[in-house]
Amino acid sequence: MTDMTTKISDSAIRRQMLKEFWFYFSQNRGAVIGLVFFVLLVLTAIFAPLLAPHDPSQQYRDAFLLPPAWEENGRAAFLLGTDAVGRDVLSRLIYGSQYSLFIGIVVVSIALFGGILIGLVAGFFGGWVDTVIMRVMDVILAFPSLLLALVLVAILGPGLTNAMIAIAIVYQPHFARLTRAAVMGEKEREYVSAARVAGAGNLRLMFKTILPNCLAPLIVQATLSFSSAVLDSAALGFLGMGAQPPTPEWGTMLAEAREFIQSAWWVVTFPGLAILLTVLAINLMGDGLRDALDPKLKRS
Repeated sequence: MTDMTTKISDSAIRRQMLKEFWFYFSQNRGAVIGLVFFVLLVLTAIFAPLLAPHDPSQQYRDAFLLPPAWEENGRAAFLLGTDAVGRDVLSRLIYGSQYSLFIGIVVVSIALFGGILIGLVAGFFGGWVDTVIMRVMDVILAFPSLLLALVLVAILGPGLTNAMIAIAIVYQPHFARLTRAAVMGEKEREYVSAARVAGAGNLRLMFKTILPNCLAPLIVQATLSFSSAVLDSAALGFLGMGAQPPTPEWGTMLAEAREFIQSAWWVVTFPGLAILLTVLAINLMGDGLRDALDPKLKRS
């Protein structure tokens, strides 16, 4: 009976925390708009085969550089026009959302896992371990992120997989430093001392006791890093070091269309807008998460 009462109480607390989180998150209208756009982007990526009117790699020999449907000489079959080799721009944008989300998820997952592990070790043990780890992180942070990613991709070789690995390595120090700072602030608290006295080992203290109380800033950082990963992967694709043609990745689409900036504005504009709106929406979500998860920023 007592166990059931405890479970009901825990469930009620979680529901209350979720309601409180949504209340503060929804106060930020920009964050709600960003969330709606992001959900639509996810649905677009999931149902891309159903939403795309054409195969993204299909070339229509009678439709080179057709303008959008609402302009003169445009066709209703190609709503946003076609590119230089007759591929439907709208279909490539829809399929490109899959790559952008995939890149963001993979990069953030690798950087988050590695950064948390490194930051936990540095913050928990301190001393020379902390010094060595943090100096390595400082060296990585000393380089501009895109430049370092370019160097790593040049070493590993161009391609989407290598680009994701390079971007993840570049972002790892941000998570490591954030985790270290949070761990150092938590490890001296009374609940950690009580767990240590109760016989908890180092691994249990690190992953079961301390880490759950350090997740709020990491979630916000992961959201912001997601948008940065999309932007940096597009930049690498634009420079020819990321996804390779004919992959319908937004940065690669921009690279293929740069010579048509003046003659066919739609080929450049729509991929650029897709990157802009996606990054903006995710950043707005990150602001809302920060407001909802940081008690110091919660408005009464």
